[in-house]
Amino acid sequence: MDALHELTAVELRDRLRAGELTPAEATEHFLARIAARNAELGAFSLVTPELARERAATLGPPSGTLWGLPTADKDLFARAGVPTAFGSRALAGFVPEVSDGVVLDLDAAGSVSLGRTTAPELGFPAYTEPLAGPVARNPWDLGRGAGGSSGGAAVAVAAGMLPFAPGSDGGGSVRIPAAACGVVGLKPSRGLLPSGSGVESAGGLVTNGPLARTTADTALLLEGMLARDPGGAVRRPFTLRTPAEHAGAYLAAAQRGEVAGRDEDGGRFRLGVSTWSAWDDYYDITVAPDATAALEAGVAALAGLGHELADHVWDPAPEYGDAFRSLWMAGASAVPIDDPAALEQLEPLTAWLVRRGREVPARELVEALRVLSAFERRIIAGLGSLDAVITPALAMTPRPVGWFDAEDPDRNFAQQCQYTPFTSWLNVAGLPAITVPTHWTQDGLPMGVQIIGRAGGELTLLALAAQLEDVLRWPERRPPTW
Repeated sequence: MDALHELTAVELRDRLRAGELTPAEATEHFLARIAARNAELGAFSLVTPELARERAATLGPPSGTLWGLPTADKDLFARAGVPTAFGSRALAGFVPEVSDGVVLDLDAAGSVSLGRTTAPELGFPAYTEPLAGPVARNPWDLGRGAGGSSGGAAVAVAAGMLPFAPGSDGGGSVRIPAAACGVVGLKPSRGLLPSGSGVESAGGLVTNGPLARTTADTALLLEGMLARDPGGAVRRPFTLRTPAEHAGAYLAAAQRGEVAGRDEDGGRFRLGVSTWSAWDDYYDITVAPDATAALEAGVAALAGLGHELADHVWDPAPEYGDAFRSLWMAGASAVPIDDPAALEQLEPLTAWLVRRGREVPARELVEALRVLSAFERRIIAGLGSLDAVITPALAMTPRPVGWFDAEDPDRNFAQQCQYTPFTSWLNVAGLPAITVPTHWTQDGLPMGVQIIGRAGGELTLLALAAQLEDVLRWPERRPPTW
C-alpha cells in the first residue's frame, strides 16, 4: 500500500473494484500524504480526516463512477457542515447549510472528499496566494506560485496528495494552475456538466472541470462530474446543452487516443496553431521563449503523429478588453458581503473588483454582454473547418510568489492578463479547452500547450491529449516535492 500515490486514478479504481484495495485504505494513504506535505505546499486550506474516514467506511458495495476514490472540494464549493471560507478573511468561520451541486454530484459518483483545496479570495485571481492562507506553492519550485484559482487542487495532484481533483474555471482557473504545475486541466464546453455548467454564471463564464496527472484520469473525473441518472443519461437541468456521449466515452477516447467512428482522414485531425489572444490590442502581450518552446514541442509531436497543422489567427478584437472587464467587475458586485467592516477585510484586488462592479451601470453591463456575445460568434465562426487549435497554455513561466502587485489592483489585473492571455476568451466563447505539459525549462518548471476544441468537442481534445501523452510521457516526471 506504500505506493498507492504512484498509481493512476484509473488503476486505483480498478483495484478498488476488484477488492484488492478498500476505500478506507485509499483514504488513509492519501491522508498520510497530505499530512506529510501540506505544511510545505499549501494545497489544502482544510483537511477533514474524520469526515473522510466516516465516508469511506460507509460507502457500501461498489457503485458509482468514482467509488472509493479520494478527492477534495475546492474552497469555492460549499459542503454542508464544513467551514467554507472561499479563500477570504471576510468569510472566516462561515459554515454552509446546503452543499453545492458539484459536491453532491461527486458524492453520488462515490468519491471520498479529504478536505478543501486552497483557492484565492473568492476565486478572482489567476494565482493562489490568499491573505487568509495558505499560499499554494508550486511543487516544482517552492518559490513559484501554483497559478489559480484552482491552485490548491493542481498542487495536490502534482505532488501526489490526490489522484485527481475538481476545479472551477471562469477565466482559466482550471487550465492556468494545471499548466503551472505540470498536470492536465480540462475546461468543458458551456452546458456540458449539470453542475457548474456555465449557464448559471454571469455571461456564462464559469464551468467546473477536472485536473489530473494523466489524460485518462482527467476523463474519468469528467465522467464522474457528469451526474448521470440510473439509466445512464446525463441529468439536464437547463435547456442549453452540448453533446454528452454515452457513459465511458470520454474515458475510452482518452485511453485509446482516438475518437470512435472517426474514419475520415484516417483519424487525423485538422489543427490550427496560434499565439493570437483577445488581449493583444488591450495590453502589451509578450510570449516568453519557454512558452514558445512548449508550443513548438506540442506542435512537433502532433505533426509527427500525422495531423494536419497550419498557422491560425482570429481577427483583432479591440472591443474585448473593456467588455470583459465590465462583465468581470459586474460579477464581483454580487459577492454576498455588504457589511462595511467585512468589506474592509477583503484584499485590495477583490475590494476593487467589488466596488467597481457595484458602480457598473445596467446599460454598461448590457452593452458588454452584447459585445461579448458577438465576440463569441466570431470566435466560433473563425474555427472554420478546424477540429482544434493549439496555443501556448501560459505566456510566461510560473510566476514567483509575491510577483503580482498586491497594492495596485489595476496593475494586478493587467499582470494576470499578461501571464494568462490565452484563457479567458474561451470562457466567453463557451468552448472546451485542455492544457497539457509539453516542455520543462532549464530551471525544471513545466510549460505546456492549450488545445481548443469545437463546442462539444471534448472527445477530440482528450484523444489529442492522450496522443501527446504517449509521445511526451509527462506522467513519468516527478517534482522535487514528490
